[in-house]
Amino acid sequence: MKHTSLALSLSAALLAVSTLAHADVADAYQRGPDPTTASLEAAAGPFRTASTVLAAPLGYKAGTVYYPSNASGPFGLVVVTPGFIETQSWNAWWAAYLASHGFVVVNIDTMSTLAFPSARAREELAALKDVVRRSALPDSPFHGLVDATRLGAMGHSMGGGATLELARDNPAIKAIVPMAPYVVGGTDYSKLTVPTLILACKGDVVATASAHSEPIYKSLSPTLDKAYLALQGGGGHPCTTSLGTSAQVKTMAAKYTVSWFKRFLDEDTRYSPFLCGVPHQLDLFSKVISGYKGNCPY
Repeated sequence: MKHTSLALSLSAALLAVSTLAHADVADAYQRGPDPTTASLEAAAGPFRTASTVLAAPLGYKAGTVYYPSNASGPFGLVVVTPGFIETQSWNAWWAAYLASHGFVVVNIDTMSTLAFPSARAREELAALKDVVRRSALPDSPFHGLVDATRLGAMGHSMGGGATLELARDNPAIKAIVPMAPYVVGGTDYSKLTVPTLILACKGDVVATASAHSEPIYKSLSPTLDKAYLALQGGGGHPCTTSLGTSAQVKTMAAKYTVSWFKRFLDEDTRYSPFLCGVPHQLDLFSKVISGYKGNCPY
């Protein structure tokens, strides 16, 4: 009995140490003050930002890096990818907004605006590797700000399809947010193991939810941390991009995207209520949300 008691005590002690160690790691990734509904619905986050255009990008056409300018890192890195015939200007507001909440963000142009998702996925990966490399250079304006172990991605339309392919083929990615994803070659992403938030646009006649976002979401493993947010309020296919006309749609999309990346890139559970708790439940009464699915708790 004494041996059993000792073993149980030792197991309990090891569990406590492990729990504390994980908490220390999660706390180490936290950036910024405690979030509130007001702070997540504001035009910008708590950090000032700066940006730099990348010279001689490797494996993608062009990129602009946005980063917090008044806080020490390292921060999680997110690549943002445009869709068919789009350029990085479509997602410029996303890059600045995410940086203001404590992420380094590379907003890219692809080699061809006509590229399909598979090619865009390769360029996403190249951009992540390139920015990680540049962050290690002493003369980089964002020197030391990137945590190479915390990588995320988001993209619009075929950029959203690329984001899904990137995560499917690179499980070390920590979180993705495909926006109105347009996929080519099927909607089965059951092998994807990366936490995924899908944003869909009501009235989208290009990447219709019924043919793209919804079957993609349904194909994801039931044990995966996943969510599906359908937004309405005008704008159609580009409703979440810089061309979107509805401030309310952008605000809701931004709140959930920041919370998703905070939860899964930064392991910051302070944002869980905005994905699963009372603030989330209140959002479901908003006229901006036309549908929501998820598998809380996160």
